[in-house]
Amino acid sequence: MKVYLLGAGPGDPGLLTLKAKAVLEVADVVVYDYLVNESFLNYCKPEAEIIYVGKKGGDHTLPQDQINALLVEKAKENMVVARLKGGDPYVFGRGAEEAEELVAAGVNFEVVPGVTSAVAAPAYAGIPLTHRRYASSVSFITGHEDPTKAESVHNWDALAKSASTLVFFMGMKNLPDIAANLMAAGMAPDMPAAVVRWGTTCRQRTHVSTLDKIALEAEQLGFTAPSLIIIGRVIAMRDVLNTFEKRPLFGKGVVVTRSREQASELVAVLDDLGACCIEFPTIKVEPLGDYSHVEKAILGLAHYDWLVFTSVNGVHYFWQQLDEIGLDARVLAGCEIAAIGPATAAALAAKGIKADFVPAKYVAESVVQGMLERGVAGKRVLIPRAAEARELLPEELRAAGAMVDVLTVYETVMAAEGLNEFLKKLKAGEVDCITFASSSTVDNFFSLVPPDTLRDSLPAALACIGPVTAKTLEKYGFTANIQPEDYTIPALAQAVAAFFTH
Repeated sequence: MKVYLLGAGPGDPGLLTLKAKAVLEVADVVVYDYLVNESFLNYCKPEAEIIYVGKKGGDHTLPQDQINALLVEKAKENMVVARLKGGDPYVFGRGAEEAEELVAAGVNFEVVPGVTSAVAAPAYAGIPLTHRRYASSVSFITGHEDPTKAESVHNWDALAKSASTLVFFMGMKNLPDIAANLMAAGMAPDMPAAVVRWGTTCRQRTHVSTLDKIALEAEQLGFTAPSLIIIGRVIAMRDVLNTFEKRPLFGKGVVVTRSREQASELVAVLDDLGACCIEFPTIKVEPLGDYSHVEKAILGLAHYDWLVFTSVNGVHYFWQQLDEIGLDARVLAGCEIAAIGPATAAALAAKGIKADFVPAKYVAESVVQGMLERGVAGKRVLIPRAAEARELLPEELRAAGAMVDVLTVYETVMAAEGLNEFLKKLKAGEVDCITFASSSTVDNFFSLVPPDTLRDSLPAALACIGPVTAKTLEKYGFTANIQPEDYTIPALAQAVAAFFTH
């Protein structure tokens, strides 16, 4: 049907274009490369065929001619094909060669440009490609020419004598020759030079030197592909403009054990602080098989004085059933509403309900104290929650004279998604911090990871959202290094950042 040559950008998920995202959402087949951020595959529809062709310098899972044939074959099966390529398809990405093959085969195609690493990586490293004081032009150059060419097509004299900023792609193996050719053509040995590896990602590394020293220093520091080489006076601006690599958690590997459904908020905050987030959800939130008891409770809400929500999930699944039976927020008119914390209160607000009570400390103990002060004795209380949860809240309210019903609206089960990846990174020393947002995440974590395994590769910090979670961690012989004063996800992320910047 049609092949889309999509530019995936240089690695930062935020740099994928809206048009590329829209294509991924409808594609029947997605063919992607080594340098593509795999998180983009989450945009694909569940039934899409995902094919990795692993184009990596000197190591192709599928040779280029076979990739070309694959695109033609899938398109002729009446498929919408997304060819997802790192950076921009037409900037040293062989996208034009693929397009030629599609045209020759009579296959309809469209190119969707992407943000090229030549622009993005230097920018994230604090190096503008042009500046009125230093350079008014820029040249993009391959550092790895077609090996079948008889001689280089580069005009080294012109490159050396121009005032352009020079950006070399795929040139790390040839960096000694690149530097030597430029100096032989008259470029000053002390010309600023830089290499940027894994640009725009949390793994970004930048080294600044001079033309005569950059090749040796880059080798000594372990710079390999994928790296970009920048040469020019604009590099002087890095000291002023480099902010990306100065974020408080830059490059730190932080594990998020929350459920996949709930992890996005914490991941987003940590990512903004520069962390390399490692998602290892130990909990999975699932609906119940039977909701008849929930429907009965909702229809009997007039008998309750208080409705207490202890999680965002409780709000979600309660409202889902409210919608199922054709009711809305008006059915809560006779109840006072309590929320355990600001996130739960915000979830209620999104449904048009303002919580009557949110405790100062976001734990069950504070909910109990606050409701006691509001005269809960003799009142009927309904608590929508998970199948398994702490019993302190209902027990303490009952002890105070309240009549309490616990309403199970969802369940949490153990998840092991990402276990192998987590263990691999843990043993490689790439985990700096593990975050726990509930006691359940702690218990499930150690059901999957033996305490001795963690002890053998103990990261710099273990972070717990609050004292209850920290106490659960102690059961396994570990102490929380990080615990925020406010028991919220944003506060947890900021506490992690504070730990690593002091």
